[in-house]
Amino acid sequence: MRWARRLLAAALLLVVAQLASAQGEGVVGRETESGAFKDDGKTADASSAGLADQLANPIANLISVPFQYNYDCCYGPRKERRDTLNIQPVLPFRLSADWNLITRTIVPVISQGGDTGLGDVVQTFFLSPAKSDNGLTWGAGPVFLWPTGDSAFSARKTGIGPSVVALKQSPGLTYGLLANHIWSLGGAAERPDVSATFLQPFVTKTFPDSTGITLLTESTYDWRSRQWTVPVGLVVSRIFRFGEQPVSMAIGGRYYVDHPTHGPSWGVRLVATFLFPK
Repeated sequence: MRWARRLLAAALLLVVAQLASAQGEGVVGRETESGAFKDDGKTADASSAGLADQLANPIANLISVPFQYNYDCCYGPRKERRDTLNIQPVLPFRLSADWNLITRTIVPVISQGGDTGLGDVVQTFFLSPAKSDNGLTWGAGPVFLWPTGDSAFSARKTGIGPSVVALKQSPGLTYGLLANHIWSLGGAAERPDVSATFLQPFVTKTFPDSTGITLLTESTYDWRSRQWTVPVGLVVSRIFRFGEQPVSMAIGGRYYVDHPTHGPSWGVRLVATFLFPK
C-alpha cells in the first residue's frame, strides 16, 4: 500500500533525527560536560522541569519527536470518527552565533470511514535569533504544503506561504502565538485551490515537578469557503524518564466552538514526545 511505504519513509526521518541528536554537530542545544543544558548563551538546568519549559517553546533549542494521536467526533450525517496520528519531528540547527534554524515537520496518518492513509505533509522553517530579549523570542520563515497524502486525505495541491511565531517566557510561564497562511501553487486541476490561515495562540504553565498545563486553540480560516474551524483545547503533560530517555506524556481534550457543516464537535488528544537534549 502506498500509505504504508510513506509511513516507512516517515519512520526513517525519525531515525535521522535521532542520529543527528547523537552526533550533535551543527545542532543547537547540546549538553555540557557538567550535565547542564546550554541555551541562549546561558546555562540552564537539564532537569525535567527545565525540559518542560523548553518544550513549551515551539522554537526552543531542543530536538523533539512528538507522536500526537487525535480522536475527533463527529463528522458527517453518520457522525463518523476520525483518528489522526501526527508524527512531528522538530530539529534546531545553529547557523551562526546570532541565528538558529528550526525545522518543524508534520506527517499525518489518518483513518476515517473505513479508509486509512497518509495525509499531506506540512513543513515549516523558522529563522530565529539565537538569544532571546528578556524572554521574548520570535521566528519567521516559509511553510510548505506537500501533496503526499492518499486521495481520500489530500488536497492534491502544493502550497507555500509565510509562518511566524512570537512568545514570551518567564519562569514557569510561556505564552505566545504561532500563525501561518498557505496558498496553493499547483496540483490537481479538479481540486479546489488552497487559501487557509492557521492561528495558534497558546499559554502554558509549568510546575517544578515538570507538569505542564496548556490552553490553546488551533484555528483555521478557509478563505475560499469563508469558514472557521475553531477548537479550544486544554492539555496536561508531564515528563517521565525511561532509563536515560526523557519522554513527555500528555493528555487533553477540545471543544469546537465553530466548524463547517458536518464538521467535528469535540476531540481527545494523547501525545508522547521523545526529547533529545544533547
